[in-house]
Amino acid sequence: MKRRTQNHEAALSGALIRRPIQRSFAIFLLPTFAAFCIGFIYPFLQGVYLSFCKFTTTSNANWIGLGNYIKAFSDKSFMHAFQYTALFAIVSLIVINVLAFAVAYALTRGIKGSNSFRTVFFMPNLIGGIVLGYIWSMIFGGILSRFGTSIVLSTAYGYWGLIILMAWQQIGYMMIIYIAGLQSVPGDMIEAAKIDGANGWHMLWHITIPTIMPAITICTFLTLTNSFKLFDQNLVLNGGQPFIFMADGTVIRSTEMLALNIYNTFYLNANSRGIGQAKAVLFFVLVASIALIQFSATRRKEIQQ
Repeated sequence: MKRRTQNHEAALSGALIRRPIQRSFAIFLLPTFAAFCIGFIYPFLQGVYLSFCKFTTTSNANWIGLGNYIKAFSDKSFMHAFQYTALFAIVSLIVINVLAFAVAYALTRGIKGSNSFRTVFFMPNLIGGIVLGYIWSMIFGGILSRFGTSIVLSTAYGYWGLIILMAWQQIGYMMIIYIAGLQSVPGDMIEAAKIDGANGWHMLWHITIPTIMPAITICTFLTLTNSFKLFDQNLVLNGGQPFIFMADGTVIRSTEMLALNIYNTFYLNANSRGIGQAKAVLFFVLVASIALIQFSATRRKEIQQ
């Protein structure tokens, strides 16, 4: 009877505490929601509208329908940037996650000075994209130059220069997520596998990796979206150079990624801002679709495991 009375009093006390919070939650929610609408929802909807217009400023927009989208799809530089970005995203996805997992796995084996190594590997993630791009442009231009010119101003070296830069920045962040996943693997499962005679390779593939699928889902999602959205480093490192001159007069930047292509389309020619805005909307749809597909696929594996 006494315990039941205590439970009733606790429930009543909890209800009394929650009641004023429930009545005044709008006071705390509205400022954040208003900022979200002003800073994201309204500009996004206005951007979608402008993608159907021809304009130089938002005050002189004229509706032209799907014309901007037709020009965007017929733009060879946009198609080239899409292919280049997709290839970059696939390679960086594999390189970053494999190396980040390998580093995390090594640092959870109880080696001496693991905390110091974690700090060192994570530090590049604290550097901004512009600064990071300048650091590596000086490295490639001053140390790894060819004929007095930075090697990243060539198509092949520029591609791998971006891969190295992206990996150097992202591996430490993904490593932290993988370490958290590895530390959550139940010890009794490892002990049971050892008793059953499983070696390290079998435990890695059949116990560790299936158990840390949530961490793999997060890291894959972040790496994929970050690779498609890469802009600062591409702008500073090589600016999309070198140029390819097509027979029809079209100029294509061979190492230009999607975000930089949209930026150049929008700002280099005031008359093509509607096309640049249409490219930005297509870019949003592309990245959101790929991210959702990837997230759904990896989450399904979590459920199966």
